Amino acid sequence: MAEDLKPAPPGTRRGHALAVAVAGALLVFCAVLPWAGLEAKIGLIGGGVTADVRGIDDAFGVYALVAGLVALVCGLAGLLAHPRLAALALIPGAVAVLAVVMFVTEGSGVQDRISIDLGLLSVAPVIRFGWFAALACSLGVVVLSVLALFRRARADR
Repeated sequence: MAEDLKPAPPGTRRGHALAVAVAGALLVFCAVLPWAGLEAKIGLIGGGVTADVRGIDDAFGVYALVAGLVALVCGLAGLLAHPRLAALALIPGAVAVLAVVMFVTEGSGVQDRISIDLGLLSVAPVIRFGWFAALACSLGVVVLSVLALFRRARADR
């Protein structure tokens, strides 16, 4: 355990730790992107109006933002101290996946909005690109932190 806190010898691969830090930084960025919205389209003119909800406008988006910051710190710790420390990002990554999924299922009232289609006018809730990006980044943090743990464990043998 104490050897995990010592700086790694020169030449040790730190690619997974760097990847965890980048995925955590991208998750932080994705938390400020639009995650959901309400879209109204008028059929005759082909135009419409949208109202977006950013990730940080909801508590689950804030949780994902904080989890991204913690994953970034874990990745940086893996870069600077010992690569196995990047594996600690598994916990904030899992929390971020849970928060992103719960945003759609329980947060911001997205599931409570009713879709209306009157032919000429349609109103429907939509999931925006930021939600998909946040989900991909949080899953990336989980996968990369597991890879950092197993890659380092193989290198120890």
